[in-house]
Amino acid sequence: MSRDEAFGAESTHPSLRQAATAHTAMADRRVWRIPSIAATLLMLLSGLGIWGCGGAGDPAATITLYSAQHQQTTDALIAAFTKQTGIKVRVDNNDEDILTAQINQEGDLSPADVFYTENSNWLEQLNAQGLLTKVKPSTLANVPKRDSALNGNWVGVSARVSVLVYNTSKLSPSQLPKSVMELADPKWMGKIELAPTETDLWPIVSSVDRAEGHAATLRWLIGMESNAAGNDQVPDNEVLTRDVSQGITDLGLINHYYYYRLRAEIGKSSTKADVAYFAPHDPGYVEDISGVGVLKSSKHKAAAEEFVQFMTSDAGQRALAKSDSFEYPIHPGVAASPELPPLSGLQPSSFTPAELGSGLDAKTLLEEAGLI
Repeated sequence: MSRDEAFGAESTHPSLRQAATAHTAMADRRVWRIPSIAATLLMLLSGLGIWGCGGAGDPAATITLYSAQHQQTTDALIAAFTKQTGIKVRVDNNDEDILTAQINQEGDLSPADVFYTENSNWLEQLNAQGLLTKVKPSTLANVPKRDSALNGNWVGVSARVSVLVYNTSKLSPSQLPKSVMELADPKWMGKIELAPTETDLWPIVSSVDRAEGHAATLRWLIGMESNAAGNDQVPDNEVLTRDVSQGITDLGLINHYYYYRLRAEIGKSSTKADVAYFAPHDPGYVEDISGVGVLKSSKHKAAAEEFVQFMTSDAGQRALAKSDSFEYPIHPGVAASPELPPLSGLQPSSFTPAELGSGLDAKTLLEEAGLI
């Protein structure tokens, strides 16, 4: 998700939210006539903001979600969750790096209850800093163990796979590189574009670094930058994918769903591009996990945990699969969009999100290569 996709929602101080919630709850209870001391005490507690703080199943609850995911994905999940539970979700959208820095800056005063990311490395950064709380075992059990944090402090929601997107008028499948490392070959000079500020690129860089080492990864990045020949600062993968389809460039490195979203937007016949996979288990062939975690500072943990549970449940994953997200659900038994090849038939590298780490190695390499 690029900065161009940020939606810049406002932040509301948690004390003001709680006061508003308490006021609404108190107003609703004015019609009750329960002549008991217990009921009177309950109403007094409500006026103090102690009651109605947003527990699970409370339809008056509102949680705040910091979301770095695409709006299509986030909106589909929130709509289905609120319809099922009555719990409202207020969203602050921005890039992963910006929201991660914001959470660090806000500390215990953060209004956020839940952080939803495109890529797991940002959750790993918060995890390492002790800012996330344990995910319920029943929620973790909803998805494969390898797709969540080793210590259970965040959980995977969906998968995406890195692919080459290429212009079908300029290249045939037989002409495409079989390894991501070949993108640094001078034969691709002037034929590729790069979107290095796209955080979707970072897990791929981490994968190459883990497989090939720091020096080889740096040479690869410098080679790709040279081949991009001035097109090494494309703002996001939406623009890159569209450029490939329009013939502005020959090929690019993206996650699969950008291509399928473009095809859904302009029609298959108008899309002059296709996607191809690298050789099985190539370091550029990465299955990346989008994940979610509850902040340790959350003021509405019960409702936040219910939202995370829903996101990974059968109902939540089916809502994701039916949306315009074009990401892979990872809850067993939930099929992806029929337009996607089955995830079980793909052969990405074996690196888990934990092995790909926090992404700080990728950041260092991209800086050293002069790409960010």
